[in-house]
Amino acid sequence: MDHPDKEIPPGEILPVVVIGNGPSGICLSYLLSGYTPYLSPEASHPNPLLHSKLREQPHLSLLEQDLEYLCEGLEGRSSNPMAVLFDSLLLPDSDFGLDHTSPLEWRYEPQRAVPHLVLGKGPPGGAWHAMEGSMLTLSLANWMELPGLKLKDWMREKRRNVRNDRATPAEIASYYQHYVSQMSIEQNFACGTTVTSVTRQPGGLEGSPPCWRVTGLQRREGEEHGDGCAVSEEVPFSFYAHNVVLATGTHDIPARLGVEGESLPYVCHSFWELEAAISRGELDQSSDPVLVVGAGLTAADAVLAAHHLNTPVYHAFRRSVNDPGLIFNQLPKLLYPEYHKVHQMMTRQQYQPDPPPQEHGRHPREPSRPSSLPSPPPAPSTSSCPSSYPGYLSFPRYRVAAFRPNRKCVLESDLGQRTVVQISKALVLIGAHPNLSFLGDNGRSLGVNPEEPITCRRNPVEVHPFTNRVVAAAGPGLYAMGPLVGENFVRFLKGGALAIASDLAKTQRGRSHLNGPNSVQHIRAAESCSGVTNESPFRRH
Repeated sequence: MDHPDKEIPPGEILPVVVIGNGPSGICLSYLLSGYTPYLSPEASHPNPLLHSKLREQPHLSLLEQDLEYLCEGLEGRSSNPMAVLFDSLLLPDSDFGLDHTSPLEWRYEPQRAVPHLVLGKGPPGGAWHAMEGSMLTLSLANWMELPGLKLKDWMREKRRNVRNDRATPAEIASYYQHYVSQMSIEQNFACGTTVTSVTRQPGGLEGSPPCWRVTGLQRREGEEHGDGCAVSEEVPFSFYAHNVVLATGTHDIPARLGVEGESLPYVCHSFWELEAAISRGELDQSSDPVLVVGAGLTAADAVLAAHHLNTPVYHAFRRSVNDPGLIFNQLPKLLYPEYHKVHQMMTRQQYQPDPPPQEHGRHPREPSRPSSLPSPPPAPSTSSCPSSYPGYLSFPRYRVAAFRPNRKCVLESDLGQRTVVQISKALVLIGAHPNLSFLGDNGRSLGVNPEEPITCRRNPVEVHPFTNRVVAAAGPGLYAMGPLVGENFVRFLKGGALAIASDLAKTQRGRSHLNGPNSVQHIRAAESCSGVTNESPFRRH
């Protein structure tokens, strides 16, 4: 991209650009690179109805079959029919703890390859490279793997024992990076890129079709100075694409409470800030309590990290400990002992407020620090029980009302009773939102509810269930997948890759300009139109 704003000649438009190089983008790149799933001639599927359907046209690849027809009658833990279908084919009956062999066989058919480019801020693997490296993942190891490379086999080469059939985020990140290299798809990845704009472009006067324009910056290392240090620089890029896939995930912007004092320096919004404070020696058993706000897995990890240091912890969350929607009530105890431990702490060591004051002159909402909350918080009356956890106190069905400059936090129960606690640091861990700043109004118009911001759980991007095309897109060729459409688990986001690859395959077959040259020529043409050449400052992985 020596001239990032130059006009692109008609016909020279990159077929597909994927924004996001996490597991969603990697899986889609694998399918677009010519790796094609077929029903293995000798295989069978434990679901007799699905097996019968697959046998009707065994000569066709999965990408060519009627996927909506194959989805009929299937049930699973995802509400997305394509996610359930592909998961059922890759991991048959895995929800029942069974280890059936997948009925799919993968064939490399380069003639089916669709030229594409995967953009990502960091190395392949996306947000997994930023996650805490020692905690175990929530999902079982085989649920985290991508087609064609068994995660368990890869893990056994790295360490002898696969504890609890789960891996650490650091191992998962390394696996995804290795996957891109192992499958020889690294030429499709451009890392160090930040997309700043995606806009719909009208057709040109010379007959060029409408398309999408993608602009942004790519970080690259500059020339070395005399001291051996290289200064990085950001190089602008701009190109056009027939299709754009949104696969950015939702971990970019931490969610905020929106309360008074939330911007004070002792209030943090990421687990890594806790790690940094620990590494600086700011927290120990003599510290004032750390307040953890939230009842998700990241909040639980923070509780465990602070508890490991014997740092006292206050833990406030909006739900009841028995709420079936609480993630801890959905996890098997044997597979997730560390999170079961946190749930025990939340349940057994709850704050018990003082009885309401009898004085009629006192305002019922007046904050007061109860005598039952010295610092660090006391163990409850079950302290002699071996399952109790000194230095921890939970505040179920409480919210943060305000943070004060003197490191006091006002907590309010769902009944309106307020309590003031003295803390050393607050960690607000209540989820995150995607960064869609490269779209108009942060992509709000693409959500199920266009009046609300895009969020994974409450307001995902609305897509067609069998193609993953964005329903409210400004034009054809815009897709979304992964957490953006509500799929948080790797095992299910692969269904979005199948939906998009299948839809693109049908579309590309109808374009005569892709039926002539072989795939190598396609890639060269794509590189020419996008400015991605060996001499260009726009570098791939």
